[in-house]
Amino acid sequence: MSFSGVSLGCGNFGGVGSAPEFFGQGIARDEAFAIMDRAWEAGIHWFDTADAYGGGASERWIGEWMRDRGARPQLTTKVFHSTVGNVDDTGLAPGRIRRQLESSLVRLGVDRVDLYLAHEPDATVPLGDTVACLESLQDEGLVGAWGLSNFGLPEIRSAGPALVQNSFSLLDRADERDVLPYCREHGIAYVPFGPLAGGWLTGKYRRGASFPAGSRMTQRPGPYERYVDDAVFDRLEELERDAAERGVSMAALAFAWVLERCDGAVCGPNRAEHLDPVIEAMELVAR
Repeated sequence: MSFSGVSLGCGNFGGVGSAPEFFGQGIARDEAFAIMDRAWEAGIHWFDTADAYGGGASERWIGEWMRDRGARPQLTTKVFHSTVGNVDDTGLAPGRIRRQLESSLVRLGVDRVDLYLAHEPDATVPLGDTVACLESLQDEGLVGAWGLSNFGLPEIRSAGPALVQNSFSLLDRADERDVLPYCREHGIAYVPFGPLAGGWLTGKYRRGASFPAGSRMTQRPGPYERYVDDAVFDRLEELERDAAERGVSMAALAFAWVLERCDGAVCGPNRAEHLDPVIEAMELVAR
């Protein structure tokens, strides 16, 4: 099974990622359907979700969309967080993984997912136990392959996943040092999330200006607060000039930069029109 190309990130369907305080918010169902329609029409036939995104709404809406449209994209889902915001019901214990996958299959309305990811490390469970469970699920045909998200090189080396999904962008290049070269050398697909750094590479955040209402910096700024720095704004302004010289959008150029270095990338549009620079980036890379 091949894992490459652009994947539609559905993390904000019905919420903002796995954050319980945002369950029921985020992208509304009608807009989620419009985003999936646009992605499908553009040839993006790989959808990426997680059991806890929107408290289960993301998986459920993808399943409803598939039944309504008669379409079957390649599916990635993930396990770690609670679908109801229960801090005591998280992690990668084998029994929990199996239980969570069963619920994901019901919400998605399928009998298997193509790729199942451990969403983040669990310090309370030996990684070997988690891997053994994932291997068993693959042997049983419930998942096509399994991978790791938000894991470092020691865990990746030990586990031997089919795919790694970490954060990677022009502003977040830590994996260039070791993870990305290791994945290339060992035939592990590297398909990162965050290729536009939470919107920072789209031009929406300006030096000295207030953050736009509804942006990630007004909802969950934590992962991106380090970008509020003059050096970062200098780089963004340089990227904007480079994009203008090439006659492309800033976001498309940043996204294409990731596609040229990785096996693909996960995009996370909040509206159907946000797919425009993604499609533009795909065309840039194909030239």
